[in-house]
Amino acid sequence: MSLILFAFVVRVRDGLPLSASTDFEHNRELQERKQQLRAISKALARLPDRGTVKGQELNIYFISSEGVSYMTVCHCSLPVAKAFCFLEDLRWEFTACFNSTVVALAARPYPFLEFDSSIQKLKQQYNQSGGPALEVTLAEVQEDLRIKPLQVINLDDVELTNGIANGHMEQSSGSAQNVRLEPVTAPGILSLVLNIMCASLNVIRGVHLMEYTFQDDYEGIWNVVAFLLAFVCCVFQCHLYLFHSSLRKMKSFTLLCIIILCNLYLFGMRNVWQLIFHISVASLSTVLILARKLQDRTNDCGV
Repeated sequence: MSLILFAFVVRVRDGLPLSASTDFEHNRELQERKQQLRAISKALARLPDRGTVKGQELNIYFISSEGVSYMTVCHCSLPVAKAFCFLEDLRWEFTACFNSTVVALAARPYPFLEFDSSIQKLKQQYNQSGGPALEVTLAEVQEDLRIKPLQVINLDDVELTNGIANGHMEQSSGSAQNVRLEPVTAPGILSLVLNIMCASLNVIRGVHLMEYTFQDDYEGIWNVVAFLLAFVCCVFQCHLYLFHSSLRKMKSFTLLCIIILCNLYLFGMRNVWQLIFHISVASLSTVLILARKLQDRTNDCGV
């Protein structure tokens, strides 16, 4: 089984593709990773010189040096150090063939097609031998990764940054409502309806309890707070599903935790089945919020 599936060389300043390996694989996840390379290549000028994007079975690794970035899609079973040995070897091969002036003057995609065969040979060498020929090189890379840990790149942040850079969003705005998301799905509509139902139940119970609390039992004020806080969280879950927001993952998990805690606190005011219903709706909404991605744009770089 091939551990290094795809390699890609791109100019950092504008994401212009310079060369790539021949693709013989028809793996669905590989095609998704190649789509993600497109987004990353557009944001390289704002990313660290070295990073990774984690996938289910395939990971993306990249290093940038002297205005050129070297990127690869590898199977997750390949050690990180070997992946970066491959990228370092790729960098040495490319710099030996093309100087920085030639790279800077390139005006069309894939101007160095002759280098594709070099990438292919290097990829085959690693896939057949299982790693670099020199163990010293591997040890040096392992030590370097230990001293400077690899940064994991969040694709949501990359796409959001690309939207700002390309004028799809106002940089002064704290929201991301101008970013287009994928169309709302039928499960999404169902979760919105259920969330609105839960929010309505929470606010009705909270307001009703508030009347008795202020008249007779001031100790019940925390039950009122729990109902109203759960109501607010349900409303924000609907907002997160409908509109893109920075730190969406952190916000969605925070809302879910608050809803769960509020409902657990209200045990006694609600029976077990009611608690399960409210927590299940909140969990479904969280899953759908995280599953709804930014809408793919057509201005790709040919990956």
